[in-house]
Amino acid sequence: MISNQILQNTIDGLKAITRIDFCVIDIEGKPLASTFPHAEEYEKYVLDFVNSPADSQMMQGTQFFKVFDEHQLEFVILAKGDSDDVFMMGKVATFQIQNLMIAYKERFDKDNFIKNLLLDNLLLVDIYNRAKKLHIDTDVRRIVWIVEMSNDKDMNGLELLRTIYTGRPKDFITAVDEKDIIVVREVRENETYEELMKAAEAVHEQLCADGTVSAKIALGTIVHDIKDVSRSYKEAKMALDVGKIFYEERNVAAYSNLGIGRLIYQLPIPLCKMFIREIFDGKSPEDFDEETLTTINKFFENNLNVSETSRQLYIHRNTLVYRLDKLQKSTGLDLRVFDDAITFKIALMVVKYMNYMEKLEY
Repeated sequence: MISNQILQNTIDGLKAITRIDFCVIDIEGKPLASTFPHAEEYEKYVLDFVNSPADSQMMQGTQFFKVFDEHQLEFVILAKGDSDDVFMMGKVATFQIQNLMIAYKERFDKDNFIKNLLLDNLLLVDIYNRAKKLHIDTDVRRIVWIVEMSNDKDMNGLELLRTIYTGRPKDFITAVDEKDIIVVREVRENETYEELMKAAEAVHEQLCADGTVSAKIALGTIVHDIKDVSRSYKEAKMALDVGKIFYEERNVAAYSNLGIGRLIYQLPIPLCKMFIREIFDGKSPEDFDEETLTTINKFFENNLNVSETSRQLYIHRNTLVYRLDKLQKSTGLDLRVFDDAITFKIALMVVKYMNYMEKLEY
């Protein structure tokens, strides 16, 4: 449960303070962490000590101590030296490792609870019973964030995010799959969605500060009871998908601000196909050449303003009018007419959604 690196850091710190060498060995006699070389030479003595009834013992000028986890022997600690001071510091090291085991076990239990809570794997009565046992408040405001990270340097995204959240001990950070990191964030009584969005943007900046990591963050909605955390998680998952499909330029997407993208995302694919056939008569916007697609997108960006669009495209107004007329002949839709423009815009979004879902199938 405790990594060898944590054990090594602990005994390195103890040696720096006491100038005594320590070693942590498993119950099979294999060294896990040591401040001196050739610790494997103690294997025979460790095995003898493990099988003895004593909790501490001195052999070969070295103090041996047993470390238990709820009466189960987990480690043996060696402290080199036979003085009373070495014995006392060996007991201190044993106490320190035992406390680390308790802390990491509680963290593991909480992490496991939060994962099952997010995935709806718990009965309602179990949620409240386990929360009480783990000293987790059940009736505070919370929101779920999903952080999707991609990095080229094999950095541990989970630990990186935990480092950023060091000052928020009541927040939970975990992962339910290999792709996404989940933050169950406690929300202050007067904290608004706007403030949460700004906080998410700040976290995104920290994650991507050195340019080696790219990330997307999605937010669910605020819930007031721990049993509803899974709902906020599902909402955040939808926000992440909808953001990637329709709002690629956004680093942070919130379920409460998805617009028409939320509606399209919930449409069944057969209905989408029927709609596209109806609008484009068997054709697809993907069949348009690059010039036409650029013109369409720029026209929408400029709120159907012909003059501004032609200026930004560096073309004559009449050239833009010609392109729009040509598009009208091929589709029957005049983008200068509001109703036709709305229909065309929704059709483009539907095609994006269909393409995204098709990629997921592969």
